[in-house]
Amino acid sequence: MNVYDSDRMSDALAPKGFEASTTPDGADLIILNTCHIREKAAEKVYSELGRLRALKEERLKAGRPLTIGVAGCVAQAEGEEMLSRAPVVDFVVGPQAYHRLPQLVERARDGERPVETDFPTEDKFEHLPQATKQVTLKRGPAAFLTVQEGCDKFCTFCVVPYTRGAETSRPMAHLLDEARALVDAGVREITLLGQNVNAWHGEDAGGTASNLGKLLFALAEIDGVDRLRYTTSHPRDMHGELFAAHRDLDKVMPYLHLPVQAGSDRILKAMNRQHTADEYRALVDKLRDARPDIALSGDFIVGFPGETDEDFEATLQLVRDVGYAQAYSFKYSQRPGTPAATHDVQVEEDVKAERLARLQALLNDQARAFNATMVGRTMDVLLDRKGKRAGQLAGRSPYLQAVHLDAPDALQGHIVPVRIDAAHANSLSGSLLHGDAAATPATAVPELPVA
Repeated sequence: MNVYDSDRMSDALAPKGFEASTTPDGADLIILNTCHIREKAAEKVYSELGRLRALKEERLKAGRPLTIGVAGCVAQAEGEEMLSRAPVVDFVVGPQAYHRLPQLVERARDGERPVETDFPTEDKFEHLPQATKQVTLKRGPAAFLTVQEGCDKFCTFCVVPYTRGAETSRPMAHLLDEARALVDAGVREITLLGQNVNAWHGEDAGGTASNLGKLLFALAEIDGVDRLRYTTSHPRDMHGELFAAHRDLDKVMPYLHLPVQAGSDRILKAMNRQHTADEYRALVDKLRDARPDIALSGDFIVGFPGETDEDFEATLQLVRDVGYAQAYSFKYSQRPGTPAATHDVQVEEDVKAERLARLQALLNDQARAFNATMVGRTMDVLLDRKGKRAGQLAGRSPYLQAVHLDAPDALQGHIVPVRIDAAHANSLSGSLLHGDAAATPATAVPELPVA
């Protein structure tokens, strides 16, 4: 979502003559796009602002003023407080006001310190493109498309409902228009974004609330859209037409991020996740029935308030039962204003750290095992960037793995068949197949470690 929002900010500023700078030293305007999901992410903002203060002072002495803004969810949560805590900041803007960036920058340069963090009262998506002409910048071969914002789930550990607001969905027509514009800008893979993306219920052409499965079918009809993904999904919002999209649409990639957070029903209830561990397992079974080659990633929180050794063991067991190609795992972080932050029983930091280490060891074993099953296979890779050395390109497999290979620059932006020669900790390397060789993706998810 933050990458997408950064693109939107660039789009908004481009008509005023702004272009991206490769380094802060060369910039006239610096915007920190921020995340508030964990305490560490929020504190990084102030650490970075401290470094930028020295740069701003140097530039002022040289007669070349530097304007600094803070955007995103930390900006949304802290607003005016950020101006007093960090005098180096010239303006603060929340995620719903990026379309007003040019005016905010102008006001800041005139000596004001504007703060724009109010949620819109009418069109929540006023800041997003509503017509093809509003996608102004050239994109790479892969791009994000926001379809839904906000969250009504109110997980007790999460600040998103307070920083992004209630669940709201964009109309299907707007999304199809923007997708066509992205294709015209060079995009071949689109990832649909939302805080709860599969809760999307935008209006269709007849004014009736639709669902994400139907949207995927509609997007798959657009010439030039070769790959579709969506994130982040919630187990409560998986539905029949979404399973059908995974079953029937080759353009929907066989990889899904489906966070579970914990494997203990007691902890899931305390988190207000609104599903049990066995209900989650049943969803995984349905997905694999619909798409046998699908691979899963997930999110896990360890050390949630009140978590016991037995609760944590239940999480490990769920990981063994499901088997993940990739996962994100974190120690519980108290977020101000959330119910869990005031829970009477907070888990000690050393216990959190020990549990996280054990969970990550299992998840890393599974990820390495999954990558190892790719060796010797041929798969389609979307080459989206240059590699680290001359003559090398890099891209993404259908399973979102990074793949490196020797290939001419002319193939950047193309989907090519690649034989996987080696698996590494966080990537794959392969060889370009020439001639009429076709990709042959896996037909089933390999078994992953259970201990």
